Amino acid sequence: MSVVPANIESASLTTGSAEHRRLLGQFFLDTHVEYVPERTQWPELTQEELARMQSLPFWQEAVSTENVTSNTVAAAATLESDPIVRKAIELQGFEEMRHARLLVELASHYRITIESPPRFTPSSLESDFLFAGFGECFDSFFAFGLFALARESGLFPPGLVKVFEPVMQEEARHILFFVNWVAYRRSQLPWWRRPAFGLRCAWIILKQVASRVRTARALTRPQAPGSSENFTLTAHQDLGVADVTLHGLLELCLTENDRRLAEYDARLKRPRLVPGIARVVFRLIPTSM
Repeated sequence: MSVVPANIESASLTTGSAEHRRLLGQFFLDTHVEYVPERTQWPELTQEELARMQSLPFWQEAVSTENVTSNTVAAAATLESDPIVRKAIELQGFEEMRHARLLVELASHYRITIESPPRFTPSSLESDFLFAGFGECFDSFFAFGLFALARESGLFPPGLVKVFEPVMQEEARHILFFVNWVAYRRSQLPWWRRPAFGLRCAWIILKQVASRVRTARALTRPQAPGSSENFTLTAHQDLGVADVTLHGLLELCLTENDRRLAEYDARLKRPRLVPGIARVVFRLIPTSM
């Protein structure tokens, strides 16, 4: 894995420069990890562990989300004329589909019923890619904390943690690539098109924030059986650790987000929106909430 020490200032890299473009694509290609979902050695589970896995309601939603994201990202590769950036986006689409394949293999091995989602066809390449990317920034941030919660609490046995660790690290790479791609994409536009691009990004972000606010409010109410909307934000209840506070979950998410992104070249821009919102909420809400 290619890593640059954290003391290299991000300001040393000009957004949209040839160096930024090269680093954006090359970092993603160099940190790709090979594995084949269909060859996964799944750990044996106790009856209690198996029953817990089978009872979790979010497997179908997880597969559907990865299916939409992978098709959206793969199609968006045609937006890029630069070969290395286009190859990186194509690779991300492959990795997203690999996540879906891994979940399907898990479901098959542990006898969890899920339906194969229909192939998703993007209607607007850039807008759909932006929507998927900003959504992944929110989902991955909470997934980092939830994964650590499941790992540290023992709710997921070590064998399963080992299987899904590469998936979580790939999500960190995906959001790091995305925020740098957005900055790079904007820099390549004529000055008169940049305001519209910024407004489109802002509108998509507002839609994502509004969706998460609704879900956060729902944390104080009992969840309907089988509810999976924004499942990365509500999954702590499904995992059987509903007594964890939102304050505690945000703290864990912030810690894990920083830890996972610290592995990569410090000259690349870091996601700031979701961690920034989380830090504000973390400071404002009581520790008991």
